[in-house]
Amino acid sequence: MKSLLATLVLAAGLTGCATRWVVDSDVRTFSDITTVPAGATYRFERLPSQQVDEAAQLQLEAMAAPALEGVGLRRDDAAPHYTAQIGARVTAELSPWVDPWYGSPWWGPGPWWGPGPRGPWGYGGGWYGAGWYGPMFPPASNPWYAREVRIVLRELPSHRVVYETRARNDGPYSASEAVLPVMFEAALQGFPNPPKGERRVNLEIPTARH
Repeated sequence: MKSLLATLVLAAGLTGCATRWVVDSDVRTFSDITTVPAGATYRFERLPSQQVDEAAQLQLEAMAAPALEGVGLRRDDAAPHYTAQIGARVTAELSPWVDPWYGSPWWGPGPWWGPGPRGPWGYGGGWYGAGWYGPMFPPASNPWYAREVRIVLRELPSHRVVYETRARNDGPYSASEAVLPVMFEAALQGFPNPPKGERRVNLEIPTARH
């Protein structure tokens, strides 16, 4: 969410005003499903790397489950029609609203916030539920968070990939537990016959008065 409006919404929330939080996701989907069988079922599938931290993967799957249910897929581990592989990544970066020259060696003392002799800007992250959690060191000020979620559906018993979707979002909000479920919902918009090409999906999270 790079718009000034998103920044203003955050500021309003911090001052105690009730507001609506819009999560704008860029979604791209590939589908080989024409129709979904009535009462279609699924079970979660995990890569070997996703089994390392089971608690984190369970949390991620719990975030995605309402979105899957919302498009008519019912979880049934005993008799699934599909498998659903879930992944997410959150990366802390330098805010695009920060002056990249601030604190550079040529503009006075302070930390370096741009490409140059001290290395490129940016901060690491990793795929949630992919068995690897890279360092997530937020900048000293003005953090910015880039997020991506993905869902891959395979048809059983062939295990053929029939649906793949990703949603990307970025903005100043650190509350991934609130943003990621909405991104999963955005990623499944139009299931099983979504529009072709990348599209913007805007969904609201009602925020409570602070």
